[in-house]
Amino acid sequence: MSDTKTELNVSTEVLEKMTRIAATEVSGVAGLPKKAVDLRDVIKAKSAFKEVKIDEVNGSIEITVYICVKQGVQVREVAEAVQQNVKEKVQSLTGTVVTRVNVCIADVEDFKEEETV
Repeated sequence: MSDTKTELNVSTEVLEKMTRIAATEVSGVAGLPKKAVDLRDVIKAKSAFKEVKIDEVNGSIEITVYICVKQGVQVREVAEAVQQNVKEKVQSLTGTVVTRVNVCIADVEDFKEEETV
């Protein structure tokens, strides 16, 4: 009987999309910012504006995601829920271990009252 092993390779772009979806599923998240700055990438001359960053470390994944939260939410609770949801979704969909999910609060949703005519 031959022993066959299948290897799964998921592109960084797909992992980023999975992370975006998982993060925005969490109640209290208004969305992801249009332009989140990662100064380390600016220094390394990579793309400075990324809302999701994926790093592979020793066969596992570390994720950094920038989010905008809704006004009046408990930021810590929302960030922890995003960490948990992103980790669970990415691990279950890819089978790859996610060792860390960093959540950076990039903005707070700004409600502006609509003017009545």
